[in-house]
Parts: sequence; C-alpha cells; structure tokens
Amino acid sequence: MKALRQTLKPLKVSAMVIFLFTVGSLVPQLRSAPPTQNPDNTKTNQRDRSKAEPTADQQKENDTDRELARKVRRSVVSDKALSTYAHNVKIVAQNGMVTLRGPVRSEEEKQAVEAKAAEAAGGPDHVKSEIEVKSK
Repeated sequence: MKALRQTLKPLKVSAMVIFLFTVGSLVPQLRSAPPTQNPDNTKTNQRDRSKAEPTADQQKENDTDRELARKVRRSVVSDKALSTYAHNVKIVAQNGMVTLRGPVRSEEEKQAVEAKAAEAAGGPDHVKSEIEVKSK
C-alpha cells in the first residue's frame, strides 16, 4: 500500500500543476472581458402589472380568441423575412380584439406584423398595436 501511495503522489502533483497552469492562463482573459450590463426591464414590468394592459395570462380560453391568436401567430411566424424579435411579439386576443406588444427591428417589420394581425382579426380596427421599434 505504501508503494502505491508513493507511485500516486507524483501523479497528484502533476495533475495539480496542470490544473493551476490552466486556470492561471484563463485569468488574463477573464480580466479583459468587458463587464456585462444587466437588462433593465423595470418600465416594461411596471406597465405589464397594470390591470388595464392586457397580458397573455388575461387572454380568455374561449375557442374564438384562441383561434384568433393562433391565426395571427402562425401568420407572423411563417414570414421568414421577419426577425426573431418580430416572431416573438406578444399576441393577446380578447373578445375579438388583438393586442400586439414587444420590440421589432424596424418600422417595416412593425407594419408587417400589424398588417398580418389586421388580416386575421378582420380589419385594423380590431388590432391594438403596442409594438416598439428597437434598433440593434
């Protein structure tokens, strides 16, 4: 047993040296990484807490509203020219009225999403757009 320990001791030391060398070589990279800024969604979260603003959990579970939201979502997602931001716009249907909320990359995307919602909802008077244009 003593012979086995003496054989393993240099291996442990070698493993420790390799580990410390690897960690030591990463430290300069970690120090030079730019600090990341946490996203600040405070205003958005405060807006969404308002009972007057429709959110996805307030959408009714009736068949017509669910089908309307499904049609709008399918239309938006099937347009591959739109960005991921546009594909992820929140769509809430309540009593035949569609509310769109979230960021898109351009005014053209905003208009395209609104047009798709209006087509599915039966006209632009059935769409409330709260879409925001955010640049990259």
